[in-house]
Amino acid sequence: MENLRNAIFVPHGAPTFALDSGEAGLAMSQLTDLLAKPRAIIVVSPHWDTAVPTVSTATQLETIYDFFGFPEALYRIKYPATGYPEGAQEVVKALQKRFKQVATDPARGLDHGAWTPLRQMFPDADIPIIAVSIQSHAGTAHALTMGEALEELTHQGYLVIGSGNITHNLGDYRMAAMQGGQTPEYVQTFADWVQVQMVDKNVQHLIDYRLHSKEGVRSHPAEDHLLPLFVALGAAGKDATAKAFYRGISSYVIAMDGYTFS
Repeated sequence: MENLRNAIFVPHGAPTFALDSGEAGLAMSQLTDLLAKPRAIIVVSPHWDTAVPTVSTATQLETIYDFFGFPEALYRIKYPATGYPEGAQEVVKALQKRFKQVATDPARGLDHGAWTPLRQMFPDADIPIIAVSIQSHAGTAHALTMGEALEELTHQGYLVIGSGNITHNLGDYRMAAMQGGQTPEYVQTFADWVQVQMVDKNVQHLIDYRLHSKEGVRSHPAEDHLLPLFVALGAAGKDATAKAFYRGISSYVIAMDGYTFS
């Protein structure tokens, strides 16, 4: 068994990933065999975006359908997750060591960026979940700092899951769908670039990806879907070694790469 740290980055793709998870979903399911059963899971999704770091203190986590126009079957899926208010306060205290303002939300449930991968990896919903928001306006270094703040909890039985996508350009998705489903070259090129930086531990290059990769801006017109990667990277610890547990492309333009750390 690999000696994996309690921090991972997983893809969640389009909402339809919940209905047809394919090879990426299989890789995610198999990943849980390599992890010790966590005391609780801290999940960071790009679909909960707030002004300051915010932690859900809810006891029962509603399955949020934050999408529209998809097959009816998606809206019938339930992920009956249980929250962990006591653990949420530990998350708050950890974040307060790095951030002046940390908020709580007593009602926030799980959006599809959270429940889709959680349902794939932990289908029994038998592990308490603590949702934490991103701050897309604050950038990559801020997200890395958030992960670094959570690292201490990974040594106390918490598993930090950053859920996002290595590329995420919905405009290009619509264009590709209209033009016959061709994947633009930049998608694989940027995913390859990220993989090299991750393996070589070029953290500053990753933080400044928009400067160092000419595909960076097109891969992420908005940064929200890449920020959970930095949370996972920070939570893994400064000496962590990254390894891709899956690499592939879905929905024409979404790089579904996922990373573990050892």
